[in-house]
Amino acid sequence: MSSVLLIRLFPFVCPQSIAGDRRLRHALFANPRTVPVSVTTSSPASPASAAPRATADAPSHVAPTQAELLEFVRRAAADHDLVASLPLDPEGRTWVRLDGPGGSEAWLIGWPPGTGTGWHDHADSVGAFLTASGELKENSLAARLPTDGWKTLELSEDVDRERALGPGRGRAFGRHHVHEVLNESPTEHAVSVHAYYPPLPQIRRYSRTGQILRLEAVERPADWQ
Repeated sequence: MSSVLLIRLFPFVCPQSIAGDRRLRHALFANPRTVPVSVTTSSPASPASAAPRATADAPSHVAPTQAELLEFVRRAAADHDLVASLPLDPEGRTWVRLDGPGGSEAWLIGWPPGTGTGWHDHADSVGAFLTASGELKENSLAARLPTDGWKTLELSEDVDRERALGPGRGRAFGRHHVHEVLNESPTEHAVSVHAYYPPLPQIRRYSRTGQILRLEAVERPADWQ
């Protein structure tokens, strides 16, 4: 059954910044160091020498699917040396860019205890992410929002979804997926792998009070240049 989204207009609320995410997005658009990812996995039924590679070995004009992005982040997260190479900072998130498949934008991200993204979407990009270590929580909306022409929405009561994502657990998502990702542990870091295609053209940021969702800002690559 599809969810119902009730829309009401409210006065616009001035944008509010989320400092940690702004630092992250600044890094995303600031020509960061790119790490090629070549991941092999093994199991009793599949020797490592025969395992597929989670890397963009050659340029491709075929857009990666959500399933392919999810497979990429799964294999990258299984590379223990890659995950262990990420410096962790108790004061804020850390990240390094990965060489994603088919021209996708991919990231290895470290989450200190108590950090999160705030509510946002990734515009026209599809994506996938998966927890490599620790545990993340995703809160999301099971309804597609109008892309333009609104500042405030009243959500129906049945749109909220929650996922606990421990090591090896993740998800793929489609265009305009609205969510927030949190590390709610009081003591433990989490590390995750993320991939988006096409590379993020913008992020829409929201605040939320109860069932009221407000569009606070639209951020684009030029905002960090």
